[in-house]
Amino acid sequence: MITFEAIRTRRSVREYSEKDVPEEALFELLEAVRWAPSAHNAQPWRFIIIRDDVLKKKLAKGMAIELEKDLKKDKSSRGERERLVNDSISQFSGAPVIIVPCLTMEDMYEYRDRRRKKAEYVMGVQSVAAAIENLLLVAHSIGLATCWFCAPLFCPKAVREVLNTSENLEPQAIVTLGYPNENPKPPPRKPLEQIMIEIGGLRR
Repeated sequence: MITFEAIRTRRSVREYSEKDVPEEALFELLEAVRWAPSAHNAQPWRFIIIRDDVLKKKLAKGMAIELEKDLKKDKSSRGERERLVNDSISQFSGAPVIIVPCLTMEDMYEYRDRRRKKAEYVMGVQSVAAAIENLLLVAHSIGLATCWFCAPLFCPKAVREVLNTSENLEPQAIVTLGYPNENPKPPPRKPLEQIMIEIGGLRR
């Protein structure tokens, strides 16, 4: 699959078949992650692979508890809270594989001033995002499906506790992975004229 075709035809899939994802495919995806660009070539990512059903459900429930707390703060109705919490648990525990991309700043530059420290942190987050995109595209190119969720950003402590990870690993996302059981329609995209800021007389 050529690169642009993979970019254009990739979809966020939320329903998966029960077919197992072979280990060879997982290693292929992690190899794609390994070659992503990163700030200073620090490669500040760690990808946690979860295939155990018990652990997936435990993680999903741990995050759902925090989700319900946030929904209560938003004054959502009880029925709405139950629906969203149950959907969240089902989504994360039902996928054949879930992947938790994490950020580590251990090999990034250390600055004392707040401005550069903040910039360095953002560079690390951007690097992890680039690695996730590599994973999504290669998964699609070999017939697998994915969906990128940012839920761990709202409950990092809960994710760390369930996965028993160290404080220097910051969970950035969850990527569900498996063989697709749906074929979503392409989502709408803004026209070029809306996303492009023209400088210097660019002509199409």
